[in-house]
Amino acid sequence: MELYGEYDVVVAGGGTSGVAAAIASARAGAKTILVERIGTLGGQMNVSGPPGFAYAYMFNPRKEKIIAGFMEETHHRLLKAGHALPLSLPDFRVGYDFALVDPDYWGLLMFEMMEENGVHLLLHSPIVDIVKNCDSIRGVVVENVSGRMAVRGKVVIDCTGEGHVAAKAGAPYEQVSTEDLEPHTLSFTVDGVDWDKVLDYVRNNAAYEFNAMTHPYLGWTDEQIIERIRQVKDIREITNFMGFYTLRDKAVAAGEYHKQGGVGFFIMPRDNGVIQAHFQHSSHIDNVDPTNVRDLTRCEIECRKQVLVALRFIKKYMPGFEKSYLTRICSELRIRESRRIVGDYVLNREDVGACRRFKDVIGKSSFASGAKHVAKQETISYDGIVYPADGGSYDIPYRCLVPKKIENLLVAGKAISTDRDSYARFLQLTMVTGQAAGVAAGVCVRRGITPRQLEDDVSELQEILQKQGAILFGTH
Repeated sequence: MELYGEYDVVVAGGGTSGVAAAIASARAGAKTILVERIGTLGGQMNVSGPPGFAYAYMFNPRKEKIIAGFMEETHHRLLKAGHALPLSLPDFRVGYDFALVDPDYWGLLMFEMMEENGVHLLLHSPIVDIVKNCDSIRGVVVENVSGRMAVRGKVVIDCTGEGHVAAKAGAPYEQVSTEDLEPHTLSFTVDGVDWDKVLDYVRNNAAYEFNAMTHPYLGWTDEQIIERIRQVKDIREITNFMGFYTLRDKAVAAGEYHKQGGVGFFIMPRDNGVIQAHFQHSSHIDNVDPTNVRDLTRCEIECRKQVLVALRFIKKYMPGFEKSYLTRICSELRIRESRRIVGDYVLNREDVGACRRFKDVIGKSSFASGAKHVAKQETISYDGIVYPADGGSYDIPYRCLVPKKIENLLVAGKAISTDRDSYARFLQLTMVTGQAAGVAAGVCVRRGITPRQLEDDVSELQEILQKQGAILFGTH
């Protein structure tokens, strides 16, 4: 088998966690390669959706900034170049704030930043195996048009989303039964929208058509929210729309909408002030194991059927969308739930509710624990949801990135170590953990220690993360 090359750090997967990890590792001084199975970078941001930093959670409901670093840097760069909208922090939805960007320019920016930071890229190279010595991972094996080859590294970071590398290496993991997994979706975007007509409908039907998704800490009553929505003057004040309930129910009764998803969209900025509508809840396929290729294939097929139904519904039933037209279908599924690798610490719902602090903090979150997507018209189940106390946030400990039993391996992104309720697979947290894993890998290589040994003293890791803009301390 051909040896492609030897590196300090091998990042497996070029999605949101992978690009953050690779750039952070290179900035920490490590010779880094990013291995990606397709020909582009970005994952949820520009491949599987929803593109545009949906639910950026850069602030907690107390209006304290809790996420910055890599995510904020990329937003600022695109905002300066005219390919993003300013951060939206609606008064009635703080905690559901947005920093919306053009997904295609975000993907282009990733290639620029890889070159700027000296990251090596290996694209079109699915990982089919790992290189291992006893319990220590030493690299990955890829297969591509050039054949099968090994990529060796002192530290490997699994950013595949589904924990494929960690699972192949023998790390323990958890995954609920296929029947209980959250549904997966295929996002799409439309243009040609009459936004004045949309906003007029939203303002006049706020009482029963929409889920405002306001945070309970803010204490808004339904009446106050309705009155506030009636005062909205610009569609960008709201940024995402969940509901259109009576229209959906009417279409379902007429056999013109499926029963496995709701209706909702995010606004998405494009060039010259154009705003498009990006739908990500209009196809929901359940009973799909994302580690089973037969299930994935079936899901891709069924999602596209549902997308066609949704497109007909949008044009016929939704005010302002009568002349809309399809501009994009994401090229692959958005996988909502899969493996959770068991690490040296398992973040849990008690940690979330108590806004727990950890000495080995590498990032923060104010996402609730317990909310789940479901494959029915309600879209999201809030049964048993636990919010961080008093509008605060909780720490993500470094130990969640270190898998049990396997050495020289870190996990970032969706598959980090949490209980199921606290499984936060949203793209801003994948960037937070990716950046932390990249810095940790760089520190380990320079000091000649393993990621597990780094647990004994994370002060240098935290210092570098803060220099890279991460927020670790000083908030509720």
